[in-house]
Amino acid sequence: MNVELIQQEVPPAPDDTDAPQRVLIVDDSRLQRKILSSSVKRWGFEVHEAGSAEEAIEICKHTLPDLVLSDWMMPGMNGLEFCDAFRKVSQDRYGYFILLTSKSEKAEIAMGLEAGADDFVTKPVDANELRARIAAGERILHMQRELTEKNRLITDTLDELQRVYDSLDSDLQEAKKLQQSLVRERYKSFETGDLSLMLRSSGHVGGDLVGFFPAQVGHLGLFSIDVSGHGISSALMTARLAGYLSAAAPDQNVALRRCDDGTYAFLPPEDVIETLNDLVLDEMETEHYFTLLLADVDLNTGHVRMAQAGHPHPAVQRRDGSIEQDGPGGFPVGLMSGISFTQFEAQLNPGDRILLLSDGVTECPRDDGDMLQESGLEDMMRDLSDVTGPAFFEALLWRLTEFAGEATFPDDVSGILFEYRGPDQPK
Repeated sequence: MNVELIQQEVPPAPDDTDAPQRVLIVDDSRLQRKILSSSVKRWGFEVHEAGSAEEAIEICKHTLPDLVLSDWMMPGMNGLEFCDAFRKVSQDRYGYFILLTSKSEKAEIAMGLEAGADDFVTKPVDANELRARIAAGERILHMQRELTEKNRLITDTLDELQRVYDSLDSDLQEAKKLQQSLVRERYKSFETGDLSLMLRSSGHVGGDLVGFFPAQVGHLGLFSIDVSGHGISSALMTARLAGYLSAAAPDQNVALRRCDDGTYAFLPPEDVIETLNDLVLDEMETEHYFTLLLADVDLNTGHVRMAQAGHPHPAVQRRDGSIEQDGPGGFPVGLMSGISFTQFEAQLNPGDRILLLSDGVTECPRDDGDMLQESGLEDMMRDLSDVTGPAFFEALLWRLTEFAGEATFPDDVSGILFEYRGPDQPK
């Protein structure tokens, strides 16, 4: 085989530190290698030479070239076989492979491309053409390495974001445990009735809170809160509000007044909500507001006095299954100063129960956009009239899942169920 380099004046390679620098020339003819090498060196490249494909592979294992100029027809391993071996050696760093050949048939060129070659230069080699082919290879390699670097930066950024997400997720899991711990008891039995609580956030943490506290002798305080928004800031506000209605620290509970004999009396619920409204506006630097239903249950008589601040109406289910939903509605807490709230009452008879729910239940949407609303809640309560205690909330959530068509809800869901037995009924 005879390769002739047609010598012409070709400008040197541009001074670009990002451009490929190492060129490997593979040819079994020493003279042909020298002819090619002299021009490529003059263009500013670092040149390595190999007399066979086998020798070239060993060079690649130690010093990987940026570009390869390889003869097609060589004894032993030919140029196509060497191209395939080169691709396996240079998996992590792409090298541009140019075949030198006298073959010009389309089928043979297609064979070379399928073997992994990037370009061809026909013999005799024209210096201008070779320089142009190398320049094209430089541009492609430059773009490829820019893309590789950007992909690396993206991968590193995604890895860092994943680490941040994992850290946040871990913190949110802990926050969820802390928020759930605010509802320490989900079920409690009293002499005259049973109390069940349910709290389910739409995300890790949410803005709903339910709870109870002992009031004056024979009285039980209940509260159902729904803070605007979702997430951490809403959850932090629920924690603050839990302190204002604390069962563990009655002296800090704004719903209780300490009497001279050391006992505590339940203040009028409407006054308590007014106090909370002033506290939020005066002491909390927040844009959040919340709805609230506060109830004082007389465990002996079944009498319930309540105040409502924008929260859904309480649902009283009578022993015969009939349901009553009523209340003044009221204005949410924390939106405006000088708001007054109205007390209203309900009388529970033995076998009756009262249900306090957040609007995550009645405003739960299904696929067509329709919400459950109060009428849908009444249907569910009638269907579950024989289900009591924590099992009632489990069944209610199951029915809500069927209604929504999915196991997750767009809003937090919470509730309190108090089932009144009466003083003369056994537990």
